[in-house]
Amino acid sequence: MEHRSGSPEVAEGSGIFGISGSDPDARWLALLMHAAFFLLLGASLTRFLMRHPGEARTPWIIALSITLAVLYLLGPVLGSRPTPRRLTWLGVLVLVWMVLVVLAPSFAWCAVPLFYTGLRILPPRAALALVALLTAFVVAAQLRLATGFDPNLVLAPPAVAAVATAVFVHMQRQAVRQRELAARQRELIDDLLRTRRELAATERREGTLAERQRLSMEIHDTLAQGLSSQQMLLQAADRTWTADPDAARRHVRTATGIAERNLAEARRFVHDLAPADLAEGGGLEAALHALAARESAQAAGALTVHCHVEGTPHAPLPDRVQSALLRIAQGALANVREHSGASAAGLTLTHLGDRVVLDVGDNGRGFTVEPGGPRPTAGVRGHGLPAIRARVHQLGGTLTIESAPGEGTVLSAEVPLPTTPEEPA
Repeated sequence: MEHRSGSPEVAEGSGIFGISGSDPDARWLALLMHAAFFLLLGASLTRFLMRHPGEARTPWIIALSITLAVLYLLGPVLGSRPTPRRLTWLGVLVLVWMVLVVLAPSFAWCAVPLFYTGLRILPPRAALALVALLTAFVVAAQLRLATGFDPNLVLAPPAVAAVATAVFVHMQRQAVRQRELAARQRELIDDLLRTRRELAATERREGTLAERQRLSMEIHDTLAQGLSSQQMLLQAADRTWTADPDAARRHVRTATGIAERNLAEARRFVHDLAPADLAEGGGLEAALHALAARESAQAAGALTVHCHVEGTPHAPLPDRVQSALLRIAQGALANVREHSGASAAGLTLTHLGDRVVLDVGDNGRGFTVEPGGPRPTAGVRGHGLPAIRARVHQLGGTLTIESAPGEGTVLSAEVPLPTTPEEPA
């Protein structure tokens, strides 16, 4: 037999009337139906005893009433699924009620709670057939009690059965819709949580990539450039060690100074990744002057770097702007030293109120500026200009490069300043 009156989800955790125990309103209705059954059963038995005392059928009526009550109480114990044992129980329950109705028609109104029981357990067609059978017994019982034919006695029981059936079907559909809505809400919540987890993972990945890019630029503009300078100085010292010991010693001392600066930068990376020149105090201007002097000293006369500051800032520059501009100057001078062949270079820091501009110029061999900006070449070199451009972009500024073969190069980084003072990190 195919039981389609309720899905397994409907049957799960339901009472005798197919009402889910998780719904407070359904629990109250279930209690009301239980109370109604026993109230109708007790009222019918009382009516019979009052009107037919001492009859031969009275012991049978009392015994059958007790049996019907006990059977009704056994319903929830047997579970709510339409198993063969449950169907047998329903058949016995209805059979006992029918015998009672035949012996005493006043027990007919106990059929109302039985409507719900049949609708809950049986498939739709079998449940409707049972409701029709119970209704027919109720009509026959009412006609037996009446002194004459009364249309109300014929029409009222079917009307009550129809209302009871409609209410039950409506409740069952509402319960199904509520479960579907709850399941849909759980799915939406799960999707939202999954989306939030994916978004958090994406943000972590993006943050990791950004941090890697920042660290690569920091290392390129400091440690890598310093190591490159040390390599060139030590190679020069090796070449002149025999022919010019004094020059070789100068190269070694210069390389030692660069190593000390790189060591300070490395320690600063470990501490807070701030440039060592800025950490020593004096601000960006002092750091640029120190950078120019250091580059000139390291070049040993091959390159002279001058630093010039124009204007006065209305407020101290934000730490991230100072750090980025110093790194840009370091990277630009590293490119001048390694690639331009220039004999002179200049750093110019200009304060323009709402923005600050850093210009790095040289009199080197120059190059042809590509429309889309310089592209990094294969190998270790070629990271300087893309790193500078990335730093300027992170600050919301613009980078301009003016150069031509044989006419030197001017790199200009213009950075807007915040309108409100930046809180210290």
